[in-house]
Amino acid sequence: MDARREHLTDIAGIVGIVATADENVTYGVAVRDTATGRTTAHHHGPTPAHPSASVVKLGILVALLLRCQDAGREPTAEERVSAAQMMERSDNDAATALWHVIGGADAMDAAHRRLGLRESAAAPEWGLSRTTATDQLTLLAAVFGEGATPLSERSRAFAVDLMTHVVADQAWGVSAAGSAPALKNGWMPLSATGLWVVNSVGRVTAGGRDVLVAVLSGGHPTKDAGIALVERAARAAVSAVGAR
Repeated sequence: MDARREHLTDIAGIVGIVATADENVTYGVAVRDTATGRTTAHHHGPTPAHPSASVVKLGILVALLLRCQDAGREPTAEERVSAAQMMERSDNDAATALWHVIGGADAMDAAHRRLGLRESAAAPEWGLSRTTATDQLTLLAAVFGEGATPLSERSRAFAVDLMTHVVADQAWGVSAAGSAPALKNGWMPLSATGLWVVNSVGRVTAGGRDVLVAVLSGGHPTKDAGIALVERAARAAVSAVGAR
């Protein structure tokens, strides 16, 4: 068994007990140790793609920053206020306002392609956009400057600052896997089933190293059940790359 397969097994073994306890539950997890470059991913369910819920707000922010860079300008005062409300408090009205600024679903898809996301698809209702844990890891790498990124240092600093100031009652998720979290979470019940989508993406420090983690999940009977799985998956993922 190669090293990467071992890490996949570690994640599946620790998280799968929870996921398979309810046939409705699906999840995807991806992780990168920025010190070693060790990266691995695993998903449980028929497809690795999940509804984004509010983690799409990180993508909206990045698309806005790219748009500003292309125009040779800084975000306006109004855009900066909306970005802060969207990222720190997960304000939906602010997200909708910036969704229109960037140009909606087509513009989001274009930003995704530019950033190297290959499995994500924006939807007219932004919360129903679909993405994968591996694509979210690619987005995180762009934000945190891991490898080539079209984002300027100034744009990245702005995004990271917002991710480190999420209000306390929304700071769950990948934060369970380490200290000094910078994150964005998403959660919503699906109208068709009443079951919850619960997602968390971000960076934590564990074992003295910075680790990027993305966990997407669905099929939960409650938001709290989803949070419990996401946090378990985040801890398992960080352990799988040897950072705990």
